[in-house]
Amino acid sequence: MKSKFVVAIIGFFICQITLAQVKFEAEVSRTTIGVNERLRVDFKMNQDGDNFNPPNFTNFTVVGGPYQSISNSWINGKRTYQKSYGYYLQPNARGKFTIGQAEILIEGKTYKTTPININVVAAVDTPTDGNNAEIIASQSIHLVTKVSNENPYLNEGISVEYILYVSPDINVSQWRPVDNPKFADFWSENIDISRLDVKDGTYLGEPYRYVALRKTILYPQKTGKLTIEPLTLSVSVEVPSDRRDIFGRRLYETVQKRISASTKEIEVKPLPQTGKPANFTGAVGSFNFSVTTNKQSLDATESLEAKVKVSGNGNLMLFQLPKLSLPASLEVYEPEHIEDTRTNNNGVFGSITDTYTIVPQQKGKYPIEPVNFSYFDVNSESYKVLSSKELMINVENGPVASVPNNSTASTSNKQEVISKGNQFRYIQLDANLKPIGEKGFFKSLWFWLLILLPLLAIPLTILFGKKRKERLNDVAGNRVKKADKLAKKYLSEAKKNIGNPSAFYLALEKSLHNFLKAKLSIQTSEMSKDRIKVILREKGIKEMTINDFIQLLQNCEMARYSPSSQASMEQDYEKAAQVLSSIDKDL
Repeated sequence: MKSKFVVAIIGFFICQITLAQVKFEAEVSRTTIGVNERLRVDFKMNQDGDNFNPPNFTNFTVVGGPYQSISNSWINGKRTYQKSYGYYLQPNARGKFTIGQAEILIEGKTYKTTPININVVAAVDTPTDGNNAEIIASQSIHLVTKVSNENPYLNEGISVEYILYVSPDINVSQWRPVDNPKFADFWSENIDISRLDVKDGTYLGEPYRYVALRKTILYPQKTGKLTIEPLTLSVSVEVPSDRRDIFGRRLYETVQKRISASTKEIEVKPLPQTGKPANFTGAVGSFNFSVTTNKQSLDATESLEAKVKVSGNGNLMLFQLPKLSLPASLEVYEPEHIEDTRTNNNGVFGSITDTYTIVPQQKGKYPIEPVNFSYFDVNSESYKVLSSKELMINVENGPVASVPNNSTASTSNKQEVISKGNQFRYIQLDANLKPIGEKGFFKSLWFWLLILLPLLAIPLTILFGKKRKERLNDVAGNRVKKADKLAKKYLSEAKKNIGNPSAFYLALEKSLHNFLKAKLSIQTSEMSKDRIKVILREKGIKEMTINDFIQLLQNCEMARYSPSSQASMEQDYEKAAQVLSSIDKDL
């Protein structure tokens, strides 16, 4: 009986020692892999420890990890604990290699794993690894580039979509762009996507969910083969693992995956030469054209606005509007360019307008001749020409234009003066006035001053009237003064609009043109770059200053077709102020 008791006690202590035994082991997904496959290794322990130290993984590259997991459960009153550190390894070459020992400190004692031999063979045709979350993610998520038209005309709008396909077996928690495509040979306009719309579909015959992450409208600026660069994303992918929580639900493992869309090539066709109008400036799409004025009748020196407007769908920002043909006797200012456009899946649509301010100086009727606008219609693949109606400006009141035979005209305008008789009456000279006291007002200093002041005012009034008339008749001088004020006004307006490229460069261009009108008496019709250079050289302006002035004009023109940063606008404003000051000083 005593011996049985001793045996029971010894057995009890052996069980306790066995239950309390620490386990620290290394496990691999496979011991033989291809050189193009990946290997998962897990270092597991049944008690929590400190100072975990993995091996060096010689001859392998760590492509994932460490991934730490902890499992703590109670079954029938028995506690089970497991903690592991996992790594994904990529072999560097073929051969037989060893995964060395890992170390950990548990309750003050150091434990080590047993080394594991791995045989790396030649590359396999279809690399697989059921336990590799990264491989599962690679096979379950795809980024695709979709182009609406791979054979467009020059300047014809096409849409590019970057679509993300995700397998129902995984989840995507977040994504961010790593490398955005640069459309060097295109004019591009992004479409704002306010909310991502997830839809069900198929990819390579398998059910997938998909979402359009980015949409862009492109207008090719060159003919021939052009490349559409891919979009690269960093995506957080949640992949189901073999582990489950205490309620039996499958646990997910998050993998950071980098994916890229495919590169696309398109063939851009040139616009046909047959039937191409002489005034064609590159408009491609479907458009309407009109020329309107806000007044039909007005008085001299009043102003009216004439609008040249193109509306529709196409490359609205990539061509120039036709110029108005106006009589030389009308004062015309540089047009104000307004762009009212929006972008959707069909391209850019809206309108562009040039608004001319016209000031007639004399009475009469002035015609605005019809203006032609041509564009290439991609639907019919032919050129179309639109014409405006002839408009008439009726100036009702104002000075009449001079007539060649002045003597005849002046004679006909004279009217005969009819005498009515008894026009002059005698003035009684003896007023029979009596003095009031010794120092009365009569014949005093104030008396003579009041008598003489009206007589002195007559020549002064005549003199001031002549000066005023000269100023009113000095049309050229008035234009110079008005242009000088406008130059300062628009330069100040440009400074206020730094940050808004369209408004800034429009105001800056108006300031430069009005400066030329004020200082050099250059009219709008003479404002070509070559003519400006010639006149500035004749005035003795430095060549460097002339080049800077011409460069500013070119920047104003290019700003209509390409985006500008705030730094470039600030630089152009400072250069404009310096150049105008230098020209003014040289003059």
